[in-house]
Amino acid sequence: MSSKHFSDLDSSALPNPIPTDVTPAPFDHLPSTTTSSTLSESEEIPCTSSSPSSTPPPIHLPLSWPPDATLSLQWIHHLIAAFDWSSKNLPPSHFPSVLPVSVFDTLILTASKILHKEPNCLKILQDSPPSSDSTVVVVGDIHGQFHDLLFLLQDAGFPSENRFFVFNGDYVDRGAWGLETFLLLLAWKVFMPHRVFLLRGNHESKYCTSVYGFEKEVLTKYGDRGKHVYRKCLGCFEGLPLASIIAGCVYTAHGGLFRSVSVPSSKRSKGKKNRRIILNPEAKGLSLGSLEELSKARRSVLDPPWEGLNLIPGDVLWSDPSMNPGLSPNRERGIGLLWGPDCTEEFLKKFDLKLIIRSHEGPDAREKRPGLAGMDQGYTIDHVVDSGKLITLFSAPDYPQFQATEERYKNKGAYIVLEPPNFDVPIIHSFEAITPRPKVKAYYDFEDVIDSDEELDLASMATEP
Repeated sequence: MSSKHFSDLDSSALPNPIPTDVTPAPFDHLPSTTTSSTLSESEEIPCTSSSPSSTPPPIHLPLSWPPDATLSLQWIHHLIAAFDWSSKNLPPSHFPSVLPVSVFDTLILTASKILHKEPNCLKILQDSPPSSDSTVVVVGDIHGQFHDLLFLLQDAGFPSENRFFVFNGDYVDRGAWGLETFLLLLAWKVFMPHRVFLLRGNHESKYCTSVYGFEKEVLTKYGDRGKHVYRKCLGCFEGLPLASIIAGCVYTAHGGLFRSVSVPSSKRSKGKKNRRIILNPEAKGLSLGSLEELSKARRSVLDPPWEGLNLIPGDVLWSDPSMNPGLSPNRERGIGLLWGPDCTEEFLKKFDLKLIIRSHEGPDAREKRPGLAGMDQGYTIDHVVDSGKLITLFSAPDYPQFQATEERYKNKGAYIVLEPPNFDVPIIHSFEAITPRPKVKAYYDFEDVIDSDEELDLASMATEP
């Protein structure tokens, strides 16, 4: 079915009549199922929640871009309500009746311009002293679980002047609402560009989105304009930063650490003007990379290379921690690295850091990783070393949404709050999935597709120098 605008839709064919305006449901209807703890304490403490101070007025569909081209908190409330309502009342092919392509284009172009100007490694709360009530919320994988994201935002409190958010990537794929998830976060980025920070995950790539559902989701929701929308999303993915350093002491990235690729300047053979000697960065073994090397990596690639000289983006997005010491190729995934506790200690000490927060591994991946804890609470503490800790954070509860086996993982999701004055003691909040989820079909063959990103078809991934 080709996409149609709201006025062209036959409401009698839909599960519920389409209203010309929708009154958003207040967020306080969501159950408060969060528990929290600091790493220095084993007991659970209550987690305070924050919700909008007032219910937004009724919204009109389809959504339109603000006449003054300036997003407001009210506009974001409307976007949330429209996406939430449409996920429960409209078939996916009617998504243009909620967000027309013209509005999508403006949103993603505006966000892309902001993202592409940001550095590879964001420096958050370093240029000026934070206020005494500033906090930073770090979020792991979301994977298109839009309704769980809404609960997380309600529970942690919306972004504000004193509440920063750092999202660690993997907004799309596997879940059925990757488009809604990504667009909502882009709206927050446009509205509060210096308070909301979106990092890239390994699923923000052409390869993963073609295998794990996001491409098909976009084509289904936007019909004959789907290819256009998908291309715009891929272009935006290329602009997402790779990592962040919070308050000078916390490093966050989707996968984690990365190798050094610094090599001596290429030498030209005498008399061979156009012939260069290209040195293999692995010729002398692997070593950890520097923040300076990270800052110089070329991140604007659709699929981070797994060979060649531009390896840092692939390492940052695909690498995993290990209990074995040293640095080695991540042969299970076919891209990135495995690093041990000694590497965590070296990285923390060298850059005067206290904490690494990475994501990338859900319960399906962790059950295949001997020596590492499972993801039933939404996080694991993987390394405890002299200089600090390494935490894996996963924010998609009851994951994956579509599972081939009757027995589900039933994992919780989690997010981390960092508080002043030092921002180096993580307060971890675990939360249950919002149920029931709206009924929808998967956009990928989840019964046949591997669940943990292993055994990648590298031949189909772009390799760039």
